[in-house]
Amino acid sequence: MLDVLGAINNLAWTTEHHFLHIKNQHDFLRIWAIQFELAYTDFRVIQMALQLDAQTDLLQRFTKAYDTVYHYEYAFVKDGLTGFNQAFGDQIDQYELAQQKLLTILDELKQQQPQPTKENDLI
Repeated sequence: MLDVLGAINNLAWTTEHHFLHIKNQHDFLRIWAIQFELAYTDFRVIQMALQLDAQTDLLQRFTKAYDTVYHYEYAFVKDGLTGFNQAFGDQIDQYELAQQKLLTILDELKQQQPQPTKENDLI
């Protein structure tokens, strides 16, 4: 599998911190949207690595888990805290489970990556 450790680490950090941001009812910040877009790029890089490695099952599980989290985050990016709360305010437990599932899959992916070194630890 391609070395996508930086993408895995960034997507994991973003997933966890965005969940906590929303759970703690913090207002929308411009940087949040930028992180959201960069996380999507990391998602696509990881997908490509899985496709090139012919890991179809893991690719499908990863894509489904990301897609579930994406819908929660998109509501926040699109309409801020008010919009998120209108759409998903009563589903914070489901959102937490979704982000935990994605983090678990990212941990699984991390096991397939080379150990961080000075040369490959770019983030």
